[in-house]
Parts: sequence; C-alpha cells; structure tokens
Amino acid sequence: MLQREPDGGVWQETLDGGQILVRFVVDASETGAIVDRFQNRFHHDKQFQLLILPVAAALPLREEGSENGEKTDEDDGADKPKPRARLSREELHHEMSDMTEFSSVFVAAVILSSIVAAIGMLRDNVAAIIGAMVIAPLLGPNVALAFATTIGDTQMLQRALRTNLAGIVIALGLAASVGLFMTVDPAGTEIANRTQVALSDVVLALASGAAGALALTTGVSAALVGVMVAVALLPPTIALGLMVGGGYWPEAGGAGLLLATNVICVNLAGIATFLVQQISPRTWWEAERARRGARVALGTWCTILLILIMLILFIQEP
Repeated sequence: MLQREPDGGVWQETLDGGQILVRFVVDASETGAIVDRFQNRFHHDKQFQLLILPVAAALPLREEGSENGEKTDEDDGADKPKPRARLSREELHHEMSDMTEFSSVFVAAVILSSIVAAIGMLRDNVAAIIGAMVIAPLLGPNVALAFATTIGDTQMLQRALRTNLAGIVIALGLAASVGLFMTVDPAGTEIANRTQVALSDVVLALASGAAGALALTTGVSAALVGVMVAVALLPPTIALGLMVGGGYWPEAGGAGLLLATNVICVNLAGIATFLVQQISPRTWWEAERARRGARVALGTWCTILLILIMLILFIQEP
C-alpha cells in the first residue's frame, strides 16, 4: 500500500483476534494520498480501521531530504520544491464536522462574544471588540459551509447552515435587547464603521474568508484564525442588532447590507480557496458531483455579490 517504506519505519504486530496492527510515521503532506490508497483497498472490509494521530516530536532529529539525521552531499545546493503542507481530507472533515455542532458551548460562546462586542461598540472600546472576535463562534459554521459545498457533503452543509443561522439570530437578538435598554450612539466610531459599506469592505471580507480557509487547512489555531474571519462577521451582526434595538433604521439597513456582503464574501472566498487546494471527495463520481455543486454555489454567490456591489455603489452616489 505504501509506495516506499516511511523514513520513520513500519511496526507490525498480530492481535489476539487475528487482526493485524500496523503503525507507521509519514510526513503530513503525504497523509491524504496514503489514506486514499488504504480506503480504495480496504473499504469493503468491515474490520478495517485507520487512525490518524499527530506526532508532537520525534528523536533523533532528521533534516529534510536525509536519512538517519545525516545530511548527504546530494542535499547541498538542491532546490527541490516542497509539497504544500495541509491537513488531509479526512482530518479536515472531522474538524469541520465538530464546528457545525449546535451545542450549549456554541450558544454560550455566541452569547458571551455578543455581550463583549456590544459593550465594546457602545464604549468605542477596540480591545473589547477584538476580545469578542477571539472567541470566534461564527468562524466554524461559515468555513464548514464552504468546505461542505466544496466536497458536496449535503448533511454537513445543512448542519452548517442551521448552526450559522442560529448563531446569527442569537447574536442579533441579544444585541437588539442591549440596544433597547441602553443608550446607543450611531455616530460612535466603532458603530459608524459597521453601518456604512464600501468596496474596501468587500475586499476585506474576501481576504478574511480566504485566510480562514487556508489557515484551517494547515492546522493553525482557531483562535488566531477567528480574529481574521470574525472581523467580517461578528461586529456587523452586533451593530445591526444595536441599531434595530435603538430604532435607527437607516443605520440598521447599512449594517444589514454589510453583514450580508461579508457572509457571501467569506463563503465565496472559502470555496475558491478549497478548490485551489484541490480538496475533493475520494471517488471520481463523488468528485464530479461536488465540482458541479461548487460551480453552482460559486455562480450563485458571485451573482448575489454583484447585485450587492451595485447596491453599494448606488448608495455611495451623492
């Protein structure tokens, strides 16, 4: 099943039930291809099980392109391109599935981040708003939605949609309640920045979505990625709720337009990033169906985004 013996070696033992346990260590960039080969060979065997475990450290240290930790003469001056390191499709699927779960922890994260962000906006406190974005409750459902669209996983897509909508509704309701009982100043810097839409916001949201998808595929901490993606999602959601609660309807319209634009841009950029990374289902017929679905999704998002951009340009006209 392996095209070559892994540098870390292969360990094999026979268990009491006659099952064979095989352990081997491979580079993270090779995981996806190896998993595909094992699935193609053993997918009919009900007893087959493959576990992917991360390696935190290993001794002795081994330099890239050498054996037994010794650098060879062939390595000197060699400028070989390294494969792009990212998590395998199965690792990504497992991580994204966890992000779509609507749980008490998710609800608590939405509530806490919404409260912190709302107070931060009312007081023009940038640090508080950034702190709310670190919690990043809306990061998972949005990136998982783009991932599910890319691989054609209908069940994950439905869960991501439900969780995402539920999170936005909770945040909106809580922010509207705060705006109803507290004094809201629509001229405040942090609020005013989220009630006016410009083309630069479209670029920011596209960059945020691409950065979020790219970072998650390489295993970067969700908290770090969350700040990048949440800047396009949580603040406009809270601003919309505050404006609705305070009765500032023109400003609420601007915040709502910004939120809609950002959600579309984050998902559009996420799908495009996953496609560029060639993330697709294992079998060719599933891959073809996923490609058709991704093309439809990209076309739909692009059409809606063009309409919103025209609306933004119309609003900006004197």
